[in-house]
Amino acid sequence: MPRFFFNVHDGSEHPDAEGTELPDIAAARAYAVRYFGDLLRGDPCAFWNGEEWKMEVTDEAGLLLFSLHFHGVDSPALAPHGPTILI
Repeated sequence: MPRFFFNVHDGSEHPDAEGTELPDIAAARAYAVRYFGDLLRGDPCAFWNGEEWKMEVTDEAGLLLFSLHFHGVDSPALAPHGPTILI
């Protein structure tokens, strides 16, 4: 069974040294989404620090197979003085 590595970047590097054995790329994609969801649920406030969070999934040879990118951006309506209205 192939081994996939789920390396997380959230302002810091968190390489996956062990990897996870999964049957195929479809299973790895599903695992990545669930894993990233768990990370976001675990510390939702940290996500809004301005850093993009990403997960790069590689195979045993280190080949990048796919990546997930998450970035929260506030709307101008949340600016300290509210949105700018042009007349």
